[in-house]
Amino acid sequence: MITNAASGTNLHEIAPGIYRINTPAPIPGGEPFNFNQYLVADDEPLLFHTGPRAMFPLVAEAIGKVLPLERLRHVAFSHVEADECGALNDFLAAAPLATAACSRVAAMVSVNDMALRPPRALADGEVLRTGRHAFRWIDAPHVPHGWDCGFLMELETRTLLCGDLFTQSGAGTVAVTEGDILGPSEAFRRAMDYYAHAPQTAATLERLAQEQPQVLACMHGSAWRGDGAGLLRALAASLGSPQAMALAA
Repeated sequence: MITNAASGTNLHEIAPGIYRINTPAPIPGGEPFNFNQYLVADDEPLLFHTGPRAMFPLVAEAIGKVLPLERLRHVAFSHVEADECGALNDFLAAAPLATAACSRVAAMVSVNDMALRPPRALADGEVLRTGRHAFRWIDAPHVPHGWDCGFLMELETRTLLCGDLFTQSGAGTVAVTEGDILGPSEAFRRAMDYYAHAPQTAATLERLAQEQPQVLACMHGSAWRGDGAGLLRALAASLGSPQAMALAA
């Protein structure tokens, strides 16, 4: 569903009760890019990623096609960065009962100061329940970047809200695919490497693989459906290749 004809913002359900909000972002003189947010329609609705502040009206409009914006209860994000939480306070103002949800590190170093209200600081392994959905927070420092980085694993649909992992360029017109996203995402990374290449990267990706995700909800590009454990291990292998290590050096 197109929710804003001028921007091309669109809304699709990628797993039961989980909606991808996508906005293409033309870049003058460059390849198009895109931003995704994920809305969980439940007793206590959750938004993962806010988008930049300028995108707030578009994301709010899309949310309104599913549920009243003021019903939001959780505004979560992987780490502190403009496209992750730039519109956080706009959402907190529009939804008076909503609380930010982030890692303990993010709360300590940034969100306690930035947010309109104190955040819910999620411990590694803590489960956040929204009703029929339950999400496990997984600390992932520096994977792909940010000391405060982490992800939410939805335990019923096996959907991993995986932030900047598997970032794909382009307009992101395909909502969910079963095709190759590792190739396009690695091509994008090699052109503009945004990974920290931390010593624990492989171990962190293996921990995510052991969650056995069946849907990967990427912040940029198509969401993906299939053997998520296999794809995460393939990403770890690609990052550990001699070419990747040379690029990181």
